[in-house]
Amino acid sequence: MVELSAARVLSAWRAEGRRSAMSALRSLALGAAIVLGIGIGIGGAGLSGVAAAAASPQTSQQPAASFWLASSTGGVWNFGSAPALGSLAGVSLAKPIVGITPTHNAAGYWLVASDGGIFSYGNATFFGSTGGIHLNQPIVGMASTPDDRGYWLVASDGGIFSYGDATFYGSTGSIRLNQPIVGMAPSPTGHGYWLIASDGGIFSYGDAQFEGSTGSIHLNQPITGMTPTTDGLGYWLLAADGGVFNFGDAPFDGSAGGAPSPDPAEKLVAPKSGPGYWIVDQNGTTNPFGGATGNPPAQGLMFRPVTPGDKAVLFAFAQLGKPYIWGGNGPVGYDCSGLALASWETVGIGFARVSDDQYHTAGAPVPMSGLIAGDLVFWGTSQTDWTTVYHTAIYVGGGEIVEATGDHVQLNTLGQWGQNDLMPNGRRP
Repeated sequence: MVELSAARVLSAWRAEGRRSAMSALRSLALGAAIVLGIGIGIGGAGLSGVAAAAASPQTSQQPAASFWLASSTGGVWNFGSAPALGSLAGVSLAKPIVGITPTHNAAGYWLVASDGGIFSYGNATFFGSTGGIHLNQPIVGMASTPDDRGYWLVASDGGIFSYGDATFYGSTGSIRLNQPIVGMAPSPTGHGYWLIASDGGIFSYGDAQFEGSTGSIHLNQPITGMTPTTDGLGYWLLAADGGVFNFGDAPFDGSAGGAPSPDPAEKLVAPKSGPGYWIVDQNGTTNPFGGATGNPPAQGLMFRPVTPGDKAVLFAFAQLGKPYIWGGNGPVGYDCSGLALASWETVGIGFARVSDDQYHTAGAPVPMSGLIAGDLVFWGTSQTDWTTVYHTAIYVGGGEIVEATGDHVQLNTLGQWGQNDLMPNGRRP
């Protein structure tokens, strides 16, 4: 049990009463939405994005994004308007999950394992897999055809396996590569594809045109992906530090290479029409460039722990659905500050137990516009008085948090209750 002074117990009780009242109101709103037949995604481990539709902007730049995060163990967590469709959490897997690919209308997704095993959810259809085939090299990714009636699997040696209406156009399976293949991108017509190596080497097949590569350029960080333009006459390559390389008719509208995030950049997303693009980090953080506004369509992202904060977030995810217990330190249940502390203790970092002390002393302060995965965020009745802080949550990315509130640990948006009580900075333990 937490040891608190009488004054702090009274203050904390009042704060928790405030939080409980807010949670009760949110629960009533959820019940009303269900009665009215409004679709709300309910995850297997708790609520996800309940208040997203009414949420106000979460940082000085962007509102909350919509995305799925998938882990190598098969867990999938949905944020924003991305629906909860299922995961492999708790399932014993022969090989790790290496990719998540949403359908084009974001009503389903495929998970792909390194042995080519395919797991389909929502409106994503299973067309076949290499799960029972001996592979020379592991599968590193997949891509669906434009109509979602087929898909390709790609191995690190560039071997291609096609299913459904996906046509085989060629591969690098018999070619000696300088660096391994890390992904593939279909042409806009679906009648060809590009294979991308970690050094930015490009291999084009079918109607996919070669417009250039970074294969002979020294890169600060490896290439993580490629995005073609809508006409297929150009493409962008994205590096892990957010560096962008443009070829053909793909314009350069900026990059994050000069100020990379600790979480690697995973996708460059171009709008179907209009200028610019978004760079999306693996934790869902979205950075617009060149006039891109709002957020991109819901993305499927592989969340691989890189920083201590990433590992703290993964621990917090594993607690989803566990009950809220006043003074709870786990493993049965948690209160808000107990979850924050327990998550960071898994990476050997400790700090104060209660919310106001955490805001006052837990690591270094960080601006709300500079939050990264694992940072702590806080609410208080006075934004200039740390002793009024009554709630702690763990920032995930993309304007989303994991927190112990209401009656269980759940995922929510950072701005679900507005900005009035949100403290002006977070903390990085």
